[in-house]
Order: sequence, then C-alpha cells, then structure tokens
Amino acid sequence: MKAMILETLQELTPDSEPLKFVDWPDPEPQPDEVVLRVAACGVCHTELDEIEGRLIPPSLPLILGHEVIGYVESVGDKVNQHRIGNRVGVGWIYSSTGDSDENLDPTFQGTGCDHHGGYAEKMSVPARYAYPIPELFEDAEAAPLMCAGSIGYRALKLTQCKDGDPIGLTGFGGSAHLVLSLIHHLYPRSPVSVFARDAESRQFALDLGASWAGPIEATAPVPLKAIIDTTPAWKPVVNGLRNLQPGGRLVINAIRKEARDQEELLMLNYHEHLWMERQIQSVANITHYDISEFLKIASEIPIRPTIKTFPLQEANQALRDLKFSPTRGANVLVMS
Repeated sequence: MKAMILETLQELTPDSEPLKFVDWPDPEPQPDEVVLRVAACGVCHTELDEIEGRLIPPSLPLILGHEVIGYVESVGDKVNQHRIGNRVGVGWIYSSTGDSDENLDPTFQGTGCDHHGGYAEKMSVPARYAYPIPELFEDAEAAPLMCAGSIGYRALKLTQCKDGDPIGLTGFGGSAHLVLSLIHHLYPRSPVSVFARDAESRQFALDLGASWAGPIEATAPVPLKAIIDTTPAWKPVVNGLRNLQPGGRLVINAIRKEARDQEELLMLNYHEHLWMERQIQSVANITHYDISEFLKIASEIPIRPTIKTFPLQEANQALRDLKFSPTRGANVLVMS
C-alpha cells in the first residue's frame, strides 16, 4: 500500500516536506481487529504537534492520522460486530479500557500516534473502536466528525452550559465550526461569540450563524458563561478568562499548546482573569461514548462540515495550509 510516513521530528516551515510518500506493508488484523481500506482522513492540529515534537510519538517511522473513514477489508478471528464492506470511522482513541473515563486511563493509546493511522491506503484498528458511519455523510465530509466534531462535542459537554447561556468559541477552524452547529441544535437560545485572529475566519463564523465575531483580544458583547478554546496559542486563554462571567468556565480543547506566545501568561491578573470562581477545564483525549453519541446527534442535525480535499500524496501541503493559512473548515486527505 501507499502511505505518508513521518521519519524525523522537525519544525514545520512554509517549505517543509515532513512526510515521505512510500510503499508500506499492508496491515494484517489481529484477532480483535479489522483492517480498513481508507477512503478519507482528516488533517488535525495534533499532527502538527507530533511533527514538531510537542507530542512525541513512541516510535518512528509513523503513519499519522486519526480522522479516518474506511471500508472493512478483513476481520480478525474474534470480530463479530463488523462485516467486510462495512463503512466505519476511527477517531483519536485507538484503544483503552472501555470505561466511562477511559480517556484518562494510562493505557489509552492514540490513533496515528501510538499506532499507525489513516495517512495511508489501509490501516488496522481494534474492532470496538471502529464506528458505523451514518449513510447521509459522504466519506470526506464524515472524516472531520471523527475528531474535530467528536472532541468538540466532549468540550461542549464539559462547559456544563444550558440553553440560553452565552457561549464563546476561540479559533474558528475544523472543530469550532462544527461546535457552532452543535450549539445551535442543543442550545438554540444561546448566543455564540467567536474570537478569531483573521477576518476571513470571523466572517465564516458570522455566515454560519454566530451572534458576534471579533479578534482574539476583543471583548464580547456580553460576559460569557463558557468559552471553548481550540487554538494552539496562549493569548486566547488569557483573553478568554477576561471574557467569562463570574463562575464561568474556559474549556481548553487542545492536546498541546505551542510555546511561541507563552509570555502572554505573564499578563494574567488575578482580579481580572481568575477571581470570582472562574474555572479552567482541559479536554483530555476522548472516549468511545463521545464518538458514538456525537455521530448520532450529527446525523440528526445534520452537521455538514466545510472541507477542502487533498490527494494523499499532498498531505504535506494540507499540513502547511493548516499551520500557515486561514483554514475555512477542515482539510481532508482522500485516497485515489
């Protein structure tokens, strides 16, 4: 099979080619696994964290990718929930305990990090962590649902908001544009304020129904009950805390934060940013319950991700675009 592999960690530049297009051995299923013929794989910021060494994979070379849509090609001896030809999706969770808090368990393993992922024509995964995909979604548009949408759903649950609470979103890319649809569906009376660094992203948010959009350092029209931060930066954390109501909650939806603007944390003022029982909540990984619940809700709405597709061999371009260009929705790799 063909695959894009990461051999060495490096800082991504506008000219970088961190992944190599190679021939790679086809995977064989273990007794509890399925092998998928990959149709599409979303491109997530976590891949940038892996390439640049903020999240160091246990071993290299590695096939990245954890927003996978594929078709079952073969099954292990102990698999009975999937049949050859079934369409399934795989998210960030490759394996864990199956408990409600499996995202926090030390045995948690990530797709495209602890095991090879979906930047390839085929991949294997434990059968219990492959999810049936509702028929109304095409392969490429379903891919971002597996992480950007599912982890956004988990983040929204962690806000503990109720209908009518004003909610904020910081950054407006692959995850936040799906969370906005979720908020409209689950909390239709909640106004949504979006903070984004570029005007194109702010207009995109308004086009999708945000109540207000402004730059990262702006003040929202009203104090917010909760803000979900989907950025790799620290400035949105400090500004988000300032925009919270007393008792409000900032939910940070990121595996890692970059160090380039970490000095912004020196701007924290206890009275302005933290006092009055304001809270910071991180999002750690995801459970299989989150993905299953989200896919059902996404099909009811239905959520329609905005995507830009790239052939597998152009994965480096998709990654560079994610880091250096305003991204309208999500980038997705598609297999020939």
